[in-house]
Amino acid sequence: MRVILYILLLLQAGWCTFDENFVTKTVGVGENATLSCNRNKSRGSATLFWIRTVTGTMPEILGKGFNFDYDHVNRIGRFTTKQEPGTLVLQITKTKLSDTAFYYCLKSQQRDITFYKGIFLQIKGPEPDVTAVVQGSPSDAIYAGDSVTLPCSVLSDSEKKTCPEEHRVFWFRVASDESHHRLIYGQSNSDGECDVKSPDAQSLQSCAYSFFKDNLTSTDAGTYYCAVAACGRIVFGNGTKLDIEVVSTHDAEKTVMFLSLLCAALAVSLIVTAFLVCAVRKTSCNCCQGKTNSLHFHKLLFPKS
Repeated sequence: MRVILYILLLLQAGWCTFDENFVTKTVGVGENATLSCNRNKSRGSATLFWIRTVTGTMPEILGKGFNFDYDHVNRIGRFTTKQEPGTLVLQITKTKLSDTAFYYCLKSQQRDITFYKGIFLQIKGPEPDVTAVVQGSPSDAIYAGDSVTLPCSVLSDSEKKTCPEEHRVFWFRVASDESHHRLIYGQSNSDGECDVKSPDAQSLQSCAYSFFKDNLTSTDAGTYYCAVAACGRIVFGNGTKLDIEVVSTHDAEKTVMFLSLLCAALAVSLIVTAFLVCAVRKTSCNCCQGKTNSLHFHKLLFPKS
């Protein structure tokens, strides 16, 4: 139970970012699948677990082992976990389409949890009804500290429902210095907004999904892929390249200096304008007063004129 609580904290109400790379393994429906994980021996005793994560459900512990040699076999339904020399093996008998998921091998030692390996297990069944996965790109430049929302549209044939399971959407990122995909987020079908379109007498269903990330840094740059798991297959989108513009300290200092000079110039302009206004008013008043005095003096000299 403690392990489940730790995993839920890591997942943070959805998925978390796993530092470990993952591999893909494909087997046919009804076949047996074998997943293996290295048992790295370390100081002190540690417990190893095989877990399965499916979007929208609680993580499942399928079996466990230890970093030291221990002759024991765990069986939970169709799942069998056993220790072999240097490895912890998970065997799944008579696979079903619902076994399509991410499987992780992790080590729990004291209060630390380390993810050793991630495997996306594809159970090959009927052809998926997904026709396309289309991604959009941000229209404006993205700077460090900004937030971004990446859209993804999943098109499927609503009349060709070949699999009973709902679609599951995953987001991956490939950094500029990497060649492999990293899982960063997962969504269920209920997280999308779907509508049905009927062009050319074909019923196409379009579901819109999105990935939101705030307080961006330079490490968030890369290509983001929207992928859909359906019928034991995973269909990737075209990818969205996200570039993070970083404002250097020198540019920031230049900006601050420019704003300071602009404020100073504005202040001087206001002072000069106020001085001119006062000068004009004073001159006008003096002129009016001078004209009145001349008229009074003229009446005194020529009272009858």
